[in-house]
Amino acid sequence: MTLAEFFSCSLLAFGAPVIMFALTIAHDPVRIIIMIAAAFGWLLAFLLSSLVWFAVVPLRSYLAFGMVFAIIFQELFRYGMYLLLRNTEAGLKEISENHDIGSNKMEMAYVSGLGFGAMSGAFALINVLADSVGPGSLGLQSGTEYFFVSSAAMTLCMILLNTFWSIIFFSGLDERNSLKITWVIGSHFFVSGLSLLNRKEVYVATIVPSYIVLVATAVIAFKSAGGTCKSLYQSFSTRSS
Repeated sequence: MTLAEFFSCSLLAFGAPVIMFALTIAHDPVRIIIMIAAAFGWLLAFLLSSLVWFAVVPLRSYLAFGMVFAIIFQELFRYGMYLLLRNTEAGLKEISENHDIGSNKMEMAYVSGLGFGAMSGAFALINVLADSVGPGSLGLQSGTEYFFVSSAAMTLCMILLNTFWSIIFFSGLDERNSLKITWVIGSHFFVSGLSLLNRKEVYVATIVPSYIVLVATAVIAFKSAGGTCKSLYQSFSTRSS
């Protein structure tokens, strides 16, 4: 039973991101490099926020304190990835077999965002998945049996949000649109703040609003990437035919 729970939660959290990687990134070495670089950037942001948390001894017991600095450093490194990719576009086209790479500026934003999200998801869920294998299950005497599936659902939400956030963030910087940047940072704080409710096992109050934000963010990202209802319809009609 515990093994089934492990695989089901793993597929729930990482199934969609793995498919996204396989279909859109795996065939291009440069995209893989960009994704790995973004994942490494997230690791550096996590390291710096951990150092701040470790240095400020009186506030270590407050989870919200560490969360605030984690978000600040993540957004700073997202901005760093924007500067890095925009300054190396010409070089990436030269070394890539796909010389059209970077022709759509949101392409690199998507790849780096998926790298950000994948690494954050791995750190958030790996230990939880390891515990789900056994030797027991939650909910028998204490805790709730919904802990693992709720953690997996939130991990998927954060992976997808990071992907969409990068698209909106890059678009906002290109267009000098402060509203888009504000949405990214504000929704990041909002969704992360909701996760603090998990300590009280109020998972519905965390998951439902987070997925509402995810849908809204996906729509904004779609429009920021130049998508329209017509292009979406044509995409599905082409695949059907």
